[in-house]
This record gives sequence, structure tokens and C-alpha cells, in this order.
Amino acid sequence: MGRVRSIGAVVACALLLAGCALLQPPGPAPETYDLTAPSDFGRIGSSRAQLLIANPSAVGVLDTERIVLRPDPAVITYLRGAQWADKLPRLVQIRLVEAFENTARIRAVGRPGEGLLIDYQLVLDVRRFEADTNSGLAIVEFSAKLLNDRNGRVVATRLIGGQASIAGSGKDEIVLALDAASQAAMQRLVAWTLGRI
Repeated sequence: MGRVRSIGAVVACALLLAGCALLQPPGPAPETYDLTAPSDFGRIGSSRAQLLIANPSAVGVLDTERIVLRPDPAVITYLRGAQWADKLPRLVQIRLVEAFENTARIRAVGRPGEGLLIDYQLVLDVRRFEADTNSGLAIVEFSAKLLNDRNGRVVATRLIGGQASIAGSGKDEIVLALDAASQAAMQRLVAWTLGRI
């Protein structure tokens, strides 16, 4: 009987603690940030091909809505109170499609499931997308692989990136620098791709 009473007391305490947790007001919602697709490309090639931007891959620390900070080469943290508008690889993919469309120099570009008759695929791995608070730089790096969709052969591969200085320690300054680095990387990626298809 004593054992039943003590189990009942434990269950009651657990329920009481759970109720207290529910009564606590939620913390402030994180600020949500978006990326900007570049629109200024200068002189670049053009193509009549149809291009698929495959779903980008990324390690788990980047495959999230959270914004990565690197205060030390061996340490990764997240920007408190801030998040991307979507999981980072998906957001990169959406803005990259928009970047190709902004050139008006490709026949068609899209994502999987949009029904395009594909000539080429651009396969990306997001290697770095972080604010290096030690160096004061936002760093973005993609590993890109261009595939001929007709025969599956790799046309070209390249590591492409961009950097931008971080103007301050606030969330807005960090995200603005990441957006600038992302735009620089996307501009190079678009020019490189159009020069090969």
C-alpha cells in the first residue's frame, strides 16, 4: 500500500510540474529573416536549355531554420532570437531559381516536381553558410555539380563561394552580411552554370 502511495505521489508531482510549465508564458518568437536573390549579373552567357535545381544537401547543423555562428573554427552556435524563413537548403534553392529567372537568359529553370523536360541538373551541397564572428566575415560556400540529364554525365564541378564583412554584432547586421555573401555566391554560380550549358 505504501508503494502505491509513493507512486501516486510521484505521478501527482509530475502532473503538477507539467501544469506549471504550461502556465509559463512562451518566450518571444524569433525574428524571421529571408534571403535575397541577386538581380545584377553584368555580362553573362545565355542558354536555351531547361535547368533543374535539385534539392540541395547540407550537414545537419545547416539543414535547419537556425542561423549559424562560428565563434571559433571548432565551435558552432546559433544566432539567438533569429531564424531563416525556411530550412536553409530549401531557401537557397528557391532564391537560386529566382536568380536564374532574374537573368532572363535561360529558357526555363525549376525545382523537382514542376514538370520541366530537363536538359541539365544543378546539384548543390551547402558547405558553409555562417557568420564567422572571430574574423568578422559572413561566409557562404557551395559545392556545385552540373549534370547532363540526357546521359547522366557530369559536365563540370566547382566550389563556389562569397564573403561579406559584418558591420556590427546585432542580428540585422549579421543577417545582412550573410545575405550579401549569399548573393555574391549565387551570382558566381549562375554565371558559371550559364557558361557551361
